[in-house]
Amino acid sequence: MNLKKLLFSVVVAASLIVTGCAKKSEADSTVIKIGQFASLTGNIASFGQSSNNGTVMAIEEINAAGGVLGKQIELITEDDRSTAGEPANVVTKLIHRDQVVAVLGQVASSMSLEAAPICQTEGIPMITPASTNPEVTEKGDFIFRICFIDPFQGQVMAKFSKQNLGASKAAILTDVKQDYSVGLSNFFKQTFVELGGEIVAEQSFSSGDKDFKAQLTTIRAAEPDVIFVPAYYNEAALIALQARQLGIEQPLTGGDGWDSPLLFEIAGDAVEGCYFSNHYSQQDQSPAVQEFINKYQEKHDSVPDAMAALGYDSAYVLVDAIKRAGTTDPEALRDAIAATAGFKGVTGTITLDENRNASKPAVVLKIEGGKAVFNTTVEP
Repeated sequence: MNLKKLLFSVVVAASLIVTGCAKKSEADSTVIKIGQFASLTGNIASFGQSSNNGTVMAIEEINAAGGVLGKQIELITEDDRSTAGEPANVVTKLIHRDQVVAVLGQVASSMSLEAAPICQTEGIPMITPASTNPEVTEKGDFIFRICFIDPFQGQVMAKFSKQNLGASKAAILTDVKQDYSVGLSNFFKQTFVELGGEIVAEQSFSSGDKDFKAQLTTIRAAEPDVIFVPAYYNEAALIALQARQLGIEQPLTGGDGWDSPLLFEIAGDAVEGCYFSNHYSQQDQSPAVQEFINKYQEKHDSVPDAMAALGYDSAYVLVDAIKRAGTTDPEALRDAIAATAGFKGVTGTITLDENRNASKPAVVLKIEGGKAVFNTTVEP
């Protein structure tokens, strides 16, 4: 055997030993690693922190009850800092460095859209708790969500505006930098017009903007009955404040992106009498919801918003699938998640359809006395 062949044989043998050890180490591991990416800092940190709080609480409960498949769960969380480009980096780390069996996250659709193709290519299941843009799960069969999607949410608010508020004319103010906002605007417009309503003004802005007076002045001149603002809480609060300063008295409506304590802290009375769609209501008196709220309050000294509830549910849905699969093999786990049906979560009964989206009701909340109060439930 010449030197080159000898060296080649040594390299191959070493490779097989390392691979074998890695597989043995994985099989003998006492933990199951689950990854999570969230905006723990940055301009949408309220979402990421709430979702993370719910997820961590669920994992702690599951581990205290014995874990799953006889193993404890190790949750490895990465902060994407609310910054484009970071989801791809942190999810790649979770998969290759940490060797997680699945990924939980994100809340913002634009962040999930960045990470989903990586999880799909690597064959690692990803469950987003709250990204509602339809394109997220269209990235492939390893990508799932446990929330309703924008077409449904847009339809809910269009029907509510037309039928419950009696609006015949609507204006729309869209954040063109967020896929979430653009999607909701499109579906609201389509449904409102189909119901016989008229869109009298369409204006736009970009995430991070602080001054909306020019857009709101144009909207005021169009004299709408209702103004649809599918923005995240920080911009929605400023828009409400400036609308009232300009003498606009019509109700503002929005989607689940409004759901943050910061909306009320920033906007104050400016959002009184406004409405938004959401995934659950804190006024829901079901034992499961009230037990979750009580445990969360005890741990965090605050009432959980929908993002916390969705983070909590996403962890339980994943662990339920691991239990049913009896393994963390990626393809078996993917199939088990896809088969999720009738799962009783805090945010409702979760059944995933053929497109890996959750079929579940939405609630519409009215802001009264600085709180989001249950108004109505809309079934899919």
